[in-house]
Amino acid sequence: MLLVHPVNEAVKVLPVLFVSFVIGSRSGNHLWGLVIVTLVVLFALLRWFTTSYRIGPVHVQLRTGVFQKKLLSVPRSRIRSVDVEAGVMHRLLGLSILRIGTGQQAGKGEKFELNALDSKVVPALREQLLQRAERGAAALRKAPPAATEIAHWRTEWVRYAPFSFTGVVAIAAAVGVLFQYGFGERVANSSLVSSSIDSAERFGIALVIVVGLLILLIVASLFACARYLIAYGNLTVTDDGARLHVNHGLLKTRSTTLDRKRLRGTSLSEPLLLRIAKGAKLDAIMTGVSAEKKESSLLLPQAPAREALRMMTVVLGDAGLHENAQKPLTPHGPAAKRRRYTRAVVPVLVVAAALGIAEAFGAPIPTTVWIAVVMVLLGALFVARDRYRGLGHAVLPGWLITRHGSLDRTRHSLEAAGIIGWTVRQTFFQRRAGVATIVAATPAGVGHYEVLDIPADQAWALIDAVTPGAGDTWAH
Repeated sequence: MLLVHPVNEAVKVLPVLFVSFVIGSRSGNHLWGLVIVTLVVLFALLRWFTTSYRIGPVHVQLRTGVFQKKLLSVPRSRIRSVDVEAGVMHRLLGLSILRIGTGQQAGKGEKFELNALDSKVVPALREQLLQRAERGAAALRKAPPAATEIAHWRTEWVRYAPFSFTGVVAIAAAVGVLFQYGFGERVANSSLVSSSIDSAERFGIALVIVVGLLILLIVASLFACARYLIAYGNLTVTDDGARLHVNHGLLKTRSTTLDRKRLRGTSLSEPLLLRIAKGAKLDAIMTGVSAEKKESSLLLPQAPAREALRMMTVVLGDAGLHENAQKPLTPHGPAAKRRRYTRAVVPVLVVAAALGIAEAFGAPIPTTVWIAVVMVLLGALFVARDRYRGLGHAVLPGWLITRHGSLDRTRHSLEAAGIIGWTVRQTFFQRRAGVATIVAATPAGVGHYEVLDIPADQAWALIDAVTPGAGDTWAH
């Protein structure tokens, strides 16, 4: 811990260290850099002396702070998840990071994190934290049931990594860092950029753009594959009947435990590019675990769609959803179909009409612009058709299944017992079209799940089918 904390603090103030190094190099006085490093190391060492935790029968407490003391107390009954991570340095030193989640959005300084614990004590500590307080000491000493592996990562799954935007985001972040520290201007004024501009003038802008996009695609794919390997390599999912244990990572490992008693369903994500490659991603819908917490509810990263469907049926199997993967969804009718085409095509037609008026009044509109408009219109028609094909719902005993989206299509399987309220919503245009959106409120996952553009006269019947009695006719 005395080694990890100084390194972590040094990484946080890396820009300051860089500036002090530059100033020291130009002035010939390297004392500034030495002072900064000394202060960072001293502050990190003080963190070790001022950090402690304890576990009681009712609460878990964490005491931190060098200049400002903080005592964070979490009721054990509110613990919803315990995540374990270990970076490269942590793994070399036999240490881990343990984080406690309560299902609430914690602000800065309010997260319960134990950094640099001995990895040998983490499994027992995690098991202890996840036990209910009322089970007593006898339950804490009880050996955990045997776990069965229900999913295992395969190397060939890396081919699904390029069908996401993670590589493009990584390149954009790297370019942003370069410009932030002034390296971007040097690159812009370099001979490479000058020769590229000369090539563009010689071979044509269109050809250079196409070549540039191909290079960007290749580099982005390599970044995405590298990130996928590092983040999800060696992934295993085990099930002991009471909990799901998800472990993944090559350099930085992560271990997440999902309590089956808080499992309220699954979300099967099929973005357009990943769907074209016949892939999908699976997440759990957990009470008290926000879906915005990236990998805290992950069950399966980008993988073959058939594997994601198999995993979904295994996770939800005993709940009566074995036929979920093959269950045909009920379409939402011609009104919903018209809305998808209208919302996709009308904006393009408005732009085309504006260009036509401008051209009628003498404004020169290049042919390439009209070609681009036609291509966008064809793309809009494709998206509208795909959005309607992906729109649907189904009701099983005790379960609601809903799917929508095209560029980011998701199929949610939500347990009726986890729904705490219903809303039937109609916008002005929905009322004109005779459709409505049903919103199922739940303390799990994203907090609400929608059935989009269902015929309005079927809305309350669907709600009553999922939650008997919720669609009753009220006397007052």
